[in-house]
Amino acid sequence: MIRRRAFQTPCTVEIEHSNDHFHAHVALDGDIAIHPGDRVRVHGAAIRVPFGGRLTERRIATVTRAGLAGRWWVRLKGRFALTELYEFSFSPGSLS
Repeated sequence: MIRRRAFQTPCTVEIEHSNDHFHAHVALDGDIAIHPGDRVRVHGAAIRVPFGGRLTERRIATVTRAGLAGRWWVRLKGRFALTELYEFSFSPGSLS
């Protein structure tokens, strides 16, 4: 129930740093599903991409599965964190 299970898998890391895009994506080989509370750690040295550059690199990642209690906790925290996205107004009258 609390125990975690970990395994390694190859992955592809794609990083782009430009005016149009600024992102880093990791795609695990084998179409592995990641669930709430799971952790993914990509191994290797830090990747630095200069402005205007794009890099795709193969790495090894360790996936650590969350136990039942960990999944439950993450889902519970997520429900309460959702309220931070609400916008409230304390102005009198309607906002027409």
